[in-house]
Amino acid sequence: MAEHQVDAAVIGAGPGGYHAAIRLAQLGKKVICIDRDEVGGVCLNWGCIPTKALLHVGEVVRHIEHADAIGIKVPKAEIQREAVAKFKSDVVNANVGGVKTLFKANGVTFIRGEATLKSPTEISLKTADGTDRIVATNIVIATGSAPVDVKAWPRDRETIINSDDAVNVSRIPKNLLVVGGGVIGLEFATVYGRLGAKVLVVEMMPQILTGTDLEIGKTLGRILKKQGIEIMLNTKVLSIEKVAGGARATLNGEGTGSKDETRDFDMVLVAVGRRPVTDNLGLDAAGLKADDRGFIATDQQQRTKVPNIFALGDVTGAPLLAHRAMKQGVIAAEVIAGDRSAAFDPIAVPNCVYTDPEVATVGLSEEEAKAAGHEVRIGKFPLAASGRARTMNESDGLLKLVGDAKTDLLLGMHIVAPQAESLIGEGVIALEMGATLEDIGLSVHPHPTLTEGIMDAAEAAHGKAIHIINPKPKAPVGAS
Repeated sequence: MAEHQVDAAVIGAGPGGYHAAIRLAQLGKKVICIDRDEVGGVCLNWGCIPTKALLHVGEVVRHIEHADAIGIKVPKAEIQREAVAKFKSDVVNANVGGVKTLFKANGVTFIRGEATLKSPTEISLKTADGTDRIVATNIVIATGSAPVDVKAWPRDRETIINSDDAVNVSRIPKNLLVVGGGVIGLEFATVYGRLGAKVLVVEMMPQILTGTDLEIGKTLGRILKKQGIEIMLNTKVLSIEKVAGGARATLNGEGTGSKDETRDFDMVLVAVGRRPVTDNLGLDAAGLKADDRGFIATDQQQRTKVPNIFALGDVTGAPLLAHRAMKQGVIAAEVIAGDRSAAFDPIAVPNCVYTDPEVATVGLSEEEAKAAGHEVRIGKFPLAASGRARTMNESDGLLKLVGDAKTDLLLGMHIVAPQAESLIGEGVIALEMGATLEDIGLSVHPHPTLTEGIMDAAEAAHGKAIHIINPKPKAPVGAS
């Protein structure tokens, strides 16, 4: 048995964990980082990075399919599945290797193993070589999340799969059923649709991307349907059974005319959400307890009720986003190093959906703003009116700003467009700085760019847009 004495032990080497470990080392702390799998966690190995590599492949396929529209004749794209999988793996390995290099350069020790808390300062680590004992002044829990598996539809990694399996691209099905119209389901619907599969997305709620601005969700849904992805809303998957050559699913709801409908698929992707990985950690032995859903409560400094134990990222609750975990990891490290002022207190956290086109949102949706009691002022700019979008042969999309009619403060920004994940940065800064719609409209944006559509949307909110016909002001209540 090996024994390690450290200032801090970080359990989990995903985005939150490796940020915490590296910042702790930068601040002079002796750090050990543990993960049951690989450096980079879900994000680098099975989530953010591999899915975006596959989505890029799909985007290239789309450009090839539409090249004729801009005067380029090219043969039909031929998908080489193994080469696509290799590209994805090469991207993953490069990113994982980068984090390993950063660990080494900063003096972070990484050990692969299964960690179990034995006390607030002791960890038992089961490795391939035996069991190690780690004694740490501080412990950071950053174990992330995992796909929710539905017991009624046992995962076999071949016919019934989850998102971890989907990134392996072991085969491209002819017919794919995606259960769940959230971020993960729609991203993989886009990936496999581009690779040649006929895709059906079934969502039991009235809209895809539940919780996103309703108009934005509807806009994306319309675009995806034009791309050939079938979407059923208000529809439930009653059963899934394996049959020769695939699976047979029975559906019922709005999408089937409220009648049971049975369809066959080569593959079923279950994408109904994620759960925190806090089981088998030995929380009780450390004086901690997760809530009924498995999440660990923390304060703004990421400290749990046990003063020397911190938690961050997906294990602390929604939103389950890598960039949120990254910032929380830095905060936890700085607090451990003695910075009493460090705190995770953002005005808003952006969310991005890497469909094609992308969706990016930050702040309140129109529905949330109204529910919170705001009298809203809306500014919208359709992508079809953007000169830059036209040069890209892109016309489907929307930029939408939600403001407070009384104060003119920006409350939220919502985008469906190419490069939305980059455009949304302006909304993050604007919200953090307390910008008004007028501030955004007065700011000179470069032309021709997609980002000037944000300026146009802000101007539209005040009836001053140049590149679209401004909506007529609403008549006062009671006016004839």
